[in-house]
Amino acid sequence: MTTDEYEASLKAAEQELGQAQTAEDVRRAWRRHMGVLGHRTLGRLLLGRKAEELLTRRAERGERE
Repeated sequence: MTTDEYEASLKAAEQELGQAQTAEDVRRAWRRHMGVLGHRTLGRLLLGRKAEELLTRRAERGERE
């Protein structure tokens, strides 16, 4: 998975979760993006963290490793 694919999925998931009206909407978005983003990242988006913040933290972790 490239960084561009991760970023695109992250932004799409942020939009879909933000627009979700029902639990089924959340489940649908979750299933669609789980393979790329994982439960932890999706949970953070669901709780209101911004995609840009998550991308920045991911980049910082990559620099340290």
